[in-house]
Amino acid sequence: MRLEISDWKTVPYAAAWDRQTECFDTLVQAKQAGGEYVNHIVLCEHPHVYTLGRSGKEGNMLLSEEQLHKIGASLYHIDRGGDITYHGPGQLVCYPILNLEEFSLGLKEYVHLLEEAVIRVCASYGITAGRVEKATGVWLDGDSPRARKICAIGVRSSHYVTMHGLALNVNTDLRYFSYINPCGFIDKGVTSLQKELGREVPMDEVKELLCRELRGMLGDRQ
Repeated sequence: MRLEISDWKTVPYAAAWDRQTECFDTLVQAKQAGGEYVNHIVLCEHPHVYTLGRSGKEGNMLLSEEQLHKIGASLYHIDRGGDITYHGPGQLVCYPILNLEEFSLGLKEYVHLLEEAVIRVCASYGITAGRVEKATGVWLDGDSPRARKICAIGVRSSHYVTMHGLALNVNTDLRYFSYINPCGFIDKGVTSLQKELGREVPMDEVKELLCRELRGMLGDRQ
């Protein structure tokens, strides 16, 4: 298995989408031609941006274009599943670009694996996280009125190759979520590692923990 981990640091969303698409297309073409290829795990942060997935509703963005400009944010309609979400400084975004067949994974199993990696990262900080039925992502107190999302997940898969991925709130400015109905929900909150722990969390530390969990679980699938 060739699995390359890259840290793109802070990168504008459009530039990251282009680079991600290039890696994705290269992998798909190599797979179809029976050639060699590299699986990728990309880590990054984005300046303030909102992304709306294929099945998303325009009404879940609560700001006009002018208001978006005032808060220094932009909106992109993109080709992943899911509804609207926010990316910004202090949020760890992870884009795995993988041939799922190489890891004997179906799409649902893959999403479950991403969720599990984040659940384990949260556990490293003493935070109990889990899943909510019919609500992809990672949640705290998921079955209670205090349910709050700490990680959003939205992926695209073609020819069993993935792109897009997960967004884990580490030291995220959560005010930016108030301008949308996150992932289409109006009755659930959002949180971050920083908010739950009452302190800033080193981003490099979280990156290392997430990569360790992903590499371990993907390695076990070989």
